Amino acid sequence: MSTATNIPRTVLVVDDFADTRLLLRTWLERRGFRVVEAENGIEAINQTETESPDLIIMDMQMPQLDGLSATRRIRDLKSVHYVPIVAVSAYGADQFREQALAAGCDEYVSTPFEPATLEGIIRSLVRPKEAA
Repeated sequence: MSTATNIPRTVLVVDDFADTRLLLRTWLERRGFRVVEAENGIEAINQTETESPDLIIMDMQMPQLDGLSATRRIRDLKSVHYVPIVAVSAYGADQFREQALAAGCDEYVSTPFEPATLEGIIRSLVRPKEAA
């Protein structure tokens, strides 16, 4: 996603499982993204304010603060309310997808998913930053 003339985009990966974060980090970094991580919804809010990511991949089921609640709080933050959020969850039911979208997520992916599906979503939501 980045070249010599592009500045890497930042993706915040939010998941309570370290293995999932590592997998997504490795996959995203190989595609030219800068990756920051959070292991729960509270950290996600803090990292969003601190890092101003270009995209958030948000697990929906986490301790302390779930992904739906974290998404709602991020949408209330004036400085970063526009950041695209992709919900990721094992729940594939249409009802849960609708809840995620109603909370403010831009897309919903149920696990397991094909990497090409996630890549297509990311590319549709994130554009390269041109170097000045």
